[in-house]
Amino acid sequence: MQRGCMQRNSRKEGPDVWQFRWSETRLDGKRSYHKKIVGTGEQYPDEDAARHSVVGLVSELNADGLPTNSGVLSVAQLCDHFEQRELSKDNTWRSHATKRIYQAYLSRWIRPHWQKYGLAEVRTIQVESWLRGLPFSK
Repeated sequence: MQRGCMQRNSRKEGPDVWQFRWSETRLDGKRSYHKKIVGTGEQYPDEDAARHSVVGLVSELNADGLPTNSGVLSVAQLCDHFEQRELSKDNTWRSHATKRIYQAYLSRWIRPHWQKYGLAEVRTIQVESWLRGLPFSK
């Protein structure tokens, strides 16, 4: 269980910013350090207000107790993540039609061919060759 660290940092130009910092232990046992700018000092006048804005992130970090940055990510895991985050009904960044098309691309083309690969294994030349072999117009 972690709470992370909230710091108020000064900038050369512009208002102070709140920075949230946390660490994770990877599967190989090494620590991985992360930081995220939460907002300005004007948006969040005190640490409690800034911390309140990262409650979702902290609960996600503590959700399963497993490191979220394992260092080995498969294309299938990336597809799962994309579906959960970007194609969910709650996400209004993309239109419903776009989400449906992306879901079709994932299930019909990307997952069947690439799911067994680790993300670090995928090379540009492989993707280009694969795309040229698909039965689509140019």
